[in-house]
Amino acid sequence: MKTIRDVTFDLLRAFDITTIFGNVGSTEETFLKNFPSDFRYILGLQEASVVGMADGFAQATRRPALVNVHTGAGLGNAMGTLLTAFQNKTPLIITAGQQTREMLLMEPWLTNIEPTVMPKPWVKWAYEPARAEDVPAAFMRAIATALQPPSGPVFLSLPLDDWEKPALGPAIIRSVATRTAPDPSRLAEFAEMLRQADAPALIYGASIARSQGWDEAIAFAEALGAPVWAAPACELPPFPEDHPLYVGGLPFAIGPLCQKLEGHDVALVVGAPVFRYYPYVEGSYLPQGLRLLHISDDPGETSRAPVGDSLIGDSKLSLAALAKLIEGHTPKPTAPRQRIEHRMAPHPPAPEEPCSDGRLTGGQVFAALQEVRPPHTVLVEESPSNLAALHKAWPITEPDTFYTFASGGLGWNLPASVGIALAERDSGRNRPVLAVIGDGSFQYSVQSIWTAAQFQLPLLIVVLCNAEYCILKSFSVLEQAPGVPGFDIPGLDIVSLARGYGCTAARVETVDAIRSEAVNAWKRNGPTVLEIPITKAVPPLI
Repeated sequence: MKTIRDVTFDLLRAFDITTIFGNVGSTEETFLKNFPSDFRYILGLQEASVVGMADGFAQATRRPALVNVHTGAGLGNAMGTLLTAFQNKTPLIITAGQQTREMLLMEPWLTNIEPTVMPKPWVKWAYEPARAEDVPAAFMRAIATALQPPSGPVFLSLPLDDWEKPALGPAIIRSVATRTAPDPSRLAEFAEMLRQADAPALIYGASIARSQGWDEAIAFAEALGAPVWAAPACELPPFPEDHPLYVGGLPFAIGPLCQKLEGHDVALVVGAPVFRYYPYVEGSYLPQGLRLLHISDDPGETSRAPVGDSLIGDSKLSLAALAKLIEGHTPKPTAPRQRIEHRMAPHPPAPEEPCSDGRLTGGQVFAALQEVRPPHTVLVEESPSNLAALHKAWPITEPDTFYTFASGGLGWNLPASVGIALAERDSGRNRPVLAVIGDGSFQYSVQSIWTAAQFQLPLLIVVLCNAEYCILKSFSVLEQAPGVPGFDIPGLDIVSLARGYGCTAARVETVDAIRSEAVNAWKRNGPTVLEIPITKAVPPLI
């Protein structure tokens, strides 16, 4: 008779979930006992990094990923990147071991006291099966919940003594739909308003990329003849940044965003919240005379929007249907919009001023990397103070070639780049992966580079070193908060850290050295970390 473990692994095989990301603990060993030869275990040295790696892998493979962490202690470590995975809408199955059922009443050491409460609000569903026999069905429900729109992580707490018990039979395997079709009559209303508009605008968000809707987004924008903005703080680019209709990213604050939309009478937001704002800058949500329409597959986004008329629907399906509804439309002539030089970044770059000690600017670093990068390079970004300079130098012109975090919580992007690099190898695409990260951000999940070294992933990690939390200095200017401690982080030796985890590493200080080291890195098996000192330039937030 098959055990609970046997049946659960059979279920995972049916969904091609044969890679498990984890940091194993005592309460997980019974699940992983006699680990099947057709499965692969990706060890991370800390649970936050484990979740980040799984998130990057799931996004790049477009399949749910399984994560195994250690009871309540490991789940607690994982919460930072779990928050990001939830806002990224990444389908993850997070599992944690639980103490033996016979001891749960007395709450022994390493018990997850309230396992379904702890991961909230950053999971769609959390569950501890009432009996061992329910474990396979719980996995099936977890997979279905993670995949259904809006997709996202789920959590299962699994007592360690369940796995050897006999199963009731094979797991019931169900297929799950992952798209929501828009209401046709409501969509027709939206189409008519856009056709009648004198100066329509399109605001595209990351769900267009998640739904593989770039082609539909381009076709609809061209049929409507409307300028395209990227929604504030997109974690995935929704539109090619070299397209003639592309304008740039909207600002991250209420008043400035309203100003950017002046002159439009109808704006359609697709696949993004209305809107991501931070910091608070007062003003009207919309300019006078502008009507906002909103399409999202996430009812949470449509319900909390402070303005706009909403429609629930998949981005790709909605845009394709809208394009059919406006066939034959002749766009009205409008004044061309000036393209924002920093593209989808929500704020402009810091001034590019030469440094007396010869340090490079962020813009010089990015321009050098752009010159030598191979075609189809995948860019992963977590350097908030250099974000605008990066986007200015590096336009995103292909889908699935840029990733960042939806949450703003540091520590996700470095492990995510490891997961993305692993997915590139698994898929056979083998596109180069470049992670650009600040020296402060690098410390949040530095241990993830060990996994990249162990699996010999050809990943280039560029660490921009200004020895400070520069973006916080930007906030201190905006918030008029002088004298705040803790902004400076001197004494970090990035090269030694990277070598200690098994990576090739070098400190480079010239444009020529950057070009040379980058070219060599992309030829190498295994990760390369480049420490690059840059100027201390504080960017404006608005």
